[in-house]
Amino acid sequence: MTITLSPVPTIATELPDVSVPGLKSSVEDSRSFTLHERVYKLPASPTVVICVDGFDPEYLTQGMADGILPNLACIYTAGFCATAHAAMPTFTNPNNCSIISGAATGVHGISGNFYLDPKTGEEKLVLDDTLLQGSTILEQMSLRGVRVAAVTAKDKLRRIIQHGLNPATGDICFSSEYADRCTLRENGIDNVESYVGRTAPPQYSGDLSLFVLDAGIKLLAENRADLFYLTLSDFIQHKHAPGSKESNAFFAALDDKVGQLVRLGAVVGITGDHGMSDKSTIDGEPNVLYVQDELEARFGAGCARVVCPITDPFVRHHGALGSFVRIHLDPAFKSKRDEMIKFLESSDKVQVVLPGEEAAARWEMPLYIEGDIAVVSVKHAVLGSKASEHDLENLKGHRLRSHGGLSEQDIPIMSSSPLSKEAQAEVSERQWRNFDVFDLVLNRV
Repeated sequence: MTITLSPVPTIATELPDVSVPGLKSSVEDSRSFTLHERVYKLPASPTVVICVDGFDPEYLTQGMADGILPNLACIYTAGFCATAHAAMPTFTNPNNCSIISGAATGVHGISGNFYLDPKTGEEKLVLDDTLLQGSTILEQMSLRGVRVAAVTAKDKLRRIIQHGLNPATGDICFSSEYADRCTLRENGIDNVESYVGRTAPPQYSGDLSLFVLDAGIKLLAENRADLFYLTLSDFIQHKHAPGSKESNAFFAALDDKVGQLVRLGAVVGITGDHGMSDKSTIDGEPNVLYVQDELEARFGAGCARVVCPITDPFVRHHGALGSFVRIHLDPAFKSKRDEMIKFLESSDKVQVVLPGEEAAARWEMPLYIEGDIAVVSVKHAVLGSKASEHDLENLKGHRLRSHGGLSEQDIPIMSSSPLSKEAQAEVSERQWRNFDVFDLVLNRV
């Protein structure tokens, strides 16, 4: 298939002014709206979008070959399925924001789980919607009276996805991580454990994701929402390869719950936020390039600060090691940038190294958050900052699997309903993106 990226509006080049709402939508008619230059119809029937965190295509193909995914296999043959590209960098926060915005990271402004604030020089976790620029599909639906339910595995993501939703008018948004803490005022629902019928799962478990789907099934069965966004955790995929006993058990359970949603009458769209690659050597050790250690050994201590955007509160299963890092140079070493790029390009663990501004333009990322240099690893390696800053103790006993780069861009995009005749005509010329999924289920089936 010819790869043709969809047009993207102006790339963000500075931090958003969070004191002023950045809405970019306008009403087309009573049944549609425009957001980021794309028109969305309001749902004509219950509509569910699922983001399977770490949904590498191999989990789908292996699971269907093993006969453990009857419902996804039915969608594959009778509905719609294609291989799409995730937004860069291929991390959780950027891609969930892209999915609910229908746009690349350069439009909504969040391109990592962790970043260096260009104004203060402070390293920060992205834990809420402060950096989010513009509106979301969920917010715009809510403003038009569509009842929205958004359920996440991780609460740090819930605080982003809840942007613009109003529990007072019936919107529901909560995480399975904090299902025992939900209130009507904050989440639009309380007593979630009792409602779903079981206690909140452990933070590091596949059940954290299955609880999200169970909640969605319950809400759909009781007609509590019209539009659902259910986004999962990649704990299983970080630890277990496709075809393993553990991943098969998880995906078989996921498949069963997808089938329940379809049988309840929903149009179900499924995609992922990123793929997943094995990142270990033959002997099972993490295959890591510690970029800051390498630069300081070659150019001197303090020459640069390497930021790993994969870093988030859930680091036990990947040690904050991913396929993409940003390098912020000390002012005294900025003249060495080209030399540093050539030095890093010589590593067999590196796929591509670009000046920050070129990386932002090529991969449709916001310029304001970029460093002086962006580095992407090869498929079977990861990048870190300094060895002393990464705790790998919890990786013992299993091979490191991680994501963030170009090698983890491929993910499935699926719809339980087939494409309309009009939409079928453009399929051969379209490179799908994961952030096309709302367009798919609302406009194309």
